[in-house]
Amino acid sequence: MNLRLLLCILGLLGLAAVPSRAQIAAVASPSGPVQAGPYVVVDAATGETLLERSAGAYWYPASLTKMMTIYIVFEELKAGRLTLATPVPFSDYARSMPPTKLGLGAGQTVTVEQGLQALVAHSANDAATAFGELISGSSPAFAQRMTETAARLGMSATQFRNANGLPDPGQMTTARDMTILAMALVKQFPEYYGYFRTQQFMLGKMRIGPGIKFLDLYAPYADGLKTGFICASGFNIVGSAVRDGRRLIAVAFGFRRADLRDEFIVRLFDEAYALKTGGNRPKIWQLRNGDGGPGTVFALGECGGIRYDMPGDAVWLGTYGDWKTARHVYDTGQADLVRLGVARLGKEWILPVTANKATRQAAIIADLEPAAAQKLCADYQARKLFCQMKKPEEIVPPFGAFWR
Repeated sequence: MNLRLLLCILGLLGLAAVPSRAQIAAVASPSGPVQAGPYVVVDAATGETLLERSAGAYWYPASLTKMMTIYIVFEELKAGRLTLATPVPFSDYARSMPPTKLGLGAGQTVTVEQGLQALVAHSANDAATAFGELISGSSPAFAQRMTETAARLGMSATQFRNANGLPDPGQMTTARDMTILAMALVKQFPEYYGYFRTQQFMLGKMRIGPGIKFLDLYAPYADGLKTGFICASGFNIVGSAVRDGRRLIAVAFGFRRADLRDEFIVRLFDEAYALKTGGNRPKIWQLRNGDGGPGTVFALGECGGIRYDMPGDAVWLGTYGDWKTARHVYDTGQADLVRLGVARLGKEWILPVTANKATRQAAIIADLEPAAAQKLCADYQARKLFCQMKKPEEIVPPFGAFWR
């Protein structure tokens, strides 16, 4: 009987191992197929699942973990046990956390408000740990509260082991569960949700930031939430956008580069907003959960040297009054590259540019080979159309150089 039981357990483990590799597959993106993990898009008001793949597969949450840390801080604020001005002390243990972190010295503190800003704009591991110790007395006790809170919200496949998302084999979630958490943050804490838009803030004389690029890339629709990265999980994101009065929430896991993740979630939102639905698709909480995974994006031996930028040259095709027009100009530019015989197309980067309290959208094709960028601008200039080549280091917030 014991042998039969052992064989059954081994068989189940074997079945569970098969889907774990299958959770990473090719997805379509503006620059061609890229490898990615599970994803999902839902209507935040109804929970209707608009797009998804393997949304119930286990995944390492990385710094998306901090969304639950923030949820519990919001709970404490709403209950009056904390205020935005409450000091957050940093123990030796909190200060020992690896980067990214604020790097405070012994005896230094931040306010709860500064701590929230640091979690969003800097993904500060030391601040997350300090919050856990402040609220629950220790990191293990706070992790237990995080897991219990997840279960209460319906995140049935999620387990937390720390407040910051640093690697732990027992800390897992799913795209389905992170969507439910994002929906709860939006609905339950409207008075505090704005902290998820934090791009930068001042801590004494230090400017901390910038926050997630998604807020710029999908402006003016994007309004938060969080990104995360550890080697095993790759680059992950949970994003919220409001367009035509309708809020959607998207989760995408497992990219090998941050820019590929960002361009994919923008495309995912566009596709979801274009869907016609009568509300008869499955609700997010109806999806099967905890099925297979987690996949591994980067083995530790190949995890160095990850680029967060778009390393190739870019072409700026003008700045326009709305996102739709800028996107049309971008699409036309990509078609012109094909016409000119360019085999490797660039990546979508439509950036908000603000001047005199007005915001416009710059149409940019990024990450091109230099010869391709030169060929496109030469063609445009011959036709008396606007086109300027730009280097990656020139494409930085607040993008004032792209006003036109």
